[in-house]
Amino acid sequence: MSKNMTNQNYKNHTRFYPLHHFIITPLTLLLLTWTVLKSDFSTSQMTSDSIYRLLIAFLIVLLPQLSRLYAMKNQDRIIRMELRQRYYQLTGHPFYEKENQLQGKQLIALRFAGDDEFLTIIDSAIERKMDAKEIKKSIKSWKADNHRV
Repeated sequence: MSKNMTNQNYKNHTRFYPLHHFIITPLTLLLLTWTVLKSDFSTSQMTSDSIYRLLIAFLIVLLPQLSRLYAMKNQDRIIRMELRQRYYQLTGHPFYEKENQLQGKQLIALRFAGDDEFLTIIDSAIERKMDAKEIKKSIKSWKADNHRV
């Protein structure tokens, strides 16, 4: 059974994107660190060159983080749409009233609840003001999400 086909649960639901997490991010941080260590402010020309290199290195660190942020924000919007659809399919009512009582991280955590407990967990999350971690831990029937960014 491949990694994507294993049963997902609270303990194994975290995903890493190897190219981003283990190659690009460490290399960009290494570049920034190296640039800082090699900076020379002894003359005005060296100061100017060092500032230029530091700005470039800093931008290079930010670019992959920014693209990841965009992807995650888009994913969060898709999750909200999926929750609205699921809620409507299960109840025949719009989700907006309940959605407005929940924070973004709570909504994102709710996507893992199976249909048999989805409505109950929503009510519990609102009533008990559960955080995302508590919501995930309370799920008995885990609905895997293997398509995340």
